[in-house]
Amino acid sequence: MTVIAGEIVEPYAAALMSLAKSKDLAERFGEDIRSLLNIMDESPELKQFMGNPIIKPEDKKAVLQRMMGDEADPYMRNFLMLLVDRGRIIFLEEIGKKYLALLRELNQTVLAEVTSTVELNEDQKNTVRERVKSMTDARDVDIETKIDPSLLGGVIIKIGSQIIDSSLQGQLRRIGNSLKA
Repeated sequence: MTVIAGEIVEPYAAALMSLAKSKDLAERFGEDIRSLLNIMDESPELKQFMGNPIIKPEDKKAVLQRMMGDEADPYMRNFLMLLVDRGRIIFLEEIGKKYLALLRELNQTVLAEVTSTVELNEDQKNTVRERVKSMTDARDVDIETKIDPSLLGGVIIKIGSQIIDSSLQGQLRRIGNSLKA
C-alpha cells in the first residue's frame, strides 16, 4: 500500500470502527466486510468496475445496494455510499482489511496466514489455531488460507512478522543449507 493510500485507508477504517463501537456493531460490520471482500476476491470484474472513474457514482451505488441486499446494516450501507460519493470506493478492499485488523485488535485476536499444499479441514485449522494461541497471548485466531502446491507438503504459518515453516520444501532447504555449511 502506498503512503497516499495509507493516509486514506486508515482514517476511514478508524472512523468505521468508531461508528461500529458506538452502535455495538463491530462484529456485524466485520461479517459484512468479510462477505464483501469474498465477493471482490471472486470477481476481478467487480474490482475493476468499482475502480473505474468513468462509471457514474449512481451505477456503483446501485451495484453495491444489490450486492449488500437487505441483510446489510444501514450504517454499513451508508458508509459504502459515502466512499462512492467521496471517490474512495477504489480503496474498499484496503479499508475492509484494515477494519478487520482493528477488529482483531479489539477482540485480542491474531491473524494466522496459513499456506499449504491442499485446503485444510476443520480439525487441521483447529490444530493451527491452538498452536498459534499457545505461541501468542491471543484470545482467538483468525485463519486465512492460501494453497501452494510447490510446498510439496506441510504448512507455512505467518503471524505478523513471525514465520513458522514446517513445509517439506522448507525442511529440504534447511538440510541443503546445513550440508553447505
